[in-house]
Amino acid sequence: MTLRRMKTYTGGQGYVYQYYFVGKRMALEDAPEAPASEYIFDVTSDRKTTFAVSVFLPDESLRTWATAHGRELTDAEQYGAVKLRLFQAFDEIADMMADGRRLNVVSDSLEKALDALGVQ
Repeated sequence: MTLRRMKTYTGGQGYVYQYYFVGKRMALEDAPEAPASEYIFDVTSDRKTTFAVSVFLPDESLRTWATAHGRELTDAEQYGAVKLRLFQAFDEIADMMADGRRLNVVSDSLEKALDALGVQ
């Protein structure tokens, strides 16, 4: 049995989200985001209804960053960028369950997230 650590984030829309990381997998071949890694989080804002949020990190975004910086990102750096994208959605999307279930980390947002984390 896996114990998951529930974390809390207060979003810019006034909601207090609780979330935990479920896992990472390759995006399904027929997904519009593919080829990409899919990071899955379980999220709740009311402690009653939990829903999955998928954050996709496209292979193309990783290649663009690696080309610009001369190295590949570590798994921890990738996870950090994905988590910042989740937090951005918590801050900007009023109804996460309806409008925030599939998020993407495009090249520009990957660069900004990694800059915020101090990753060169």
